[in-house]
Amino acid sequence: MTQPALSRTVRRLEQEVGSPLFERHSKGMQLTAIGSALLPHATLLLREAENATEEINAMRGLARRTIRVGAVGAIASLILPLAIEGVLKAWPQLTVSVMEGVWDRLAEGLIKHEIDLALSATAETPDEIEAIPDCRWQDRSNIVAATGHPLRRKRKLTLEDTMNERWAITPRGTAPYQQLQQVFRDSGLGLPNIVVETRSVIVLKSLVTRSGFLGWMPESIYDADRRARLVNLLDIPGATSVRTLTAFKRRLGILPAPAAQLLLEIRRLAARPTKW
Repeated sequence: MTQPALSRTVRRLEQEVGSPLFERHSKGMQLTAIGSALLPHATLLLREAENATEEINAMRGLARRTIRVGAVGAIASLILPLAIEGVLKAWPQLTVSVMEGVWDRLAEGLIKHEIDLALSATAETPDEIEAIPDCRWQDRSNIVAATGHPLRRKRKLTLEDTMNERWAITPRGTAPYQQLQQVFRDSGLGLPNIVVETRSVIVLKSLVTRSGFLGWMPESIYDADRRARLVNLLDIPGATSVRTLTAFKRRLGILPAPAAQLLLEIRRLAARPTKW
């Protein structure tokens, strides 16, 4: 669209709304308060139109539909791959786009329409997002160490024995960090010696398996490494935490059909966690 055509479109929209949508000044333009209020509704309409076009083109055989989903690492490591496998068996024409991240990034992705479903631990949500109540399951987090870590030679380990070890964990404010903090607090202890904070699951696992660090991870994150006998939990009384995981979507708008198919498969798996 040319600049004159864009200007005419903006003027027509401002006439329909009955108020300026932009403040114009020497450095450019910025949204007015009314423009800012209109923006999320305009974004929703645009995305719904794109979804409709994508669905029609798929029905006509002109395009393939895409599942856009985001997940925290624990879900991306286990239940999400299983759900994707199940959906693609039934709907092989679909493609999948996955965003992995912590909750704040996933919530942003939902609001910005980068993803249509987010899979994470239950959490407080912005007004634009809602949890899907009939899609819930649980996972368990533990203190983990390499199979050859010196602490394994000590009998009757306690949390206090881990205080001066080097720890690697996700950053302050993330759910795993808060879980670990609560576990130590319940035993009357402060935080242990956290040396590395990172959002990278690969870095966390490498520090535990290769560099002698202790970590705090959901079982699904380290399951493959446990099977390979590289890492395992430390058997410490009280050093386990259970959390509830669920699916989230935007409060407004229609859940696109590909995301709805994935949600059905996740519901099926969540109802049968012993089969994972």
